[in-house]
Formats: sequence, C-alpha cells, structure tokens
Amino acid sequence: MTKFKDIELNAVNSNALLDKALKLTHLKNDAALSRALEVAPPVLSKIRHGRLPVGATLLIALHEITGMSIAEMKDILNDEVSV
Repeated sequence: MTKFKDIELNAVNSNALLDKALKLTHLKNDAALSRALEVAPPVLSKIRHGRLPVGATLLIALHEITGMSIAEMKDILNDEVSV
C-alpha cells in the first residue's frame, strides 16, 4: 500500500473514531469535542485529515469522556477499509 493510501485509511478510521465519540457524548461538533477533550480544535482537524495520528494521550482522554475501552478504540482505528 502506498503512503498516500495509508494516510487516507488513517483519516477514514480516525474519522470513524471521532464520529463515534461525538455520538456517545451527544456533542454537536468537533469544536465541542475539542473542548471536552481539552485539545485545540486544529488537533482534531489534523487527525480528521490524516496529518496527525491518534496518540495515546488522546485515546485516554476519549476513554474518559466516552467510556469506550482502549481496545474498542484501537479496533476502530485498525479496521480495514476499502478505498
């Protein structure tokens, strides 16, 4: 797989994780999610566009606000997506 496709898959899987977090927390948008996670809004934007990976610190913060297990979040991030 090319580097471009890796970035594309990372963005798709990251988007799925962030979308699930929005749904579980009943937050309206990424701006509200960034406030709940205590990260700057550009961080979520970079994750959504595949320019920044979801790191351990963010996984822990997502766990704390959503109740999702780390294993569940890692499964979402590692799902195979056909592009």
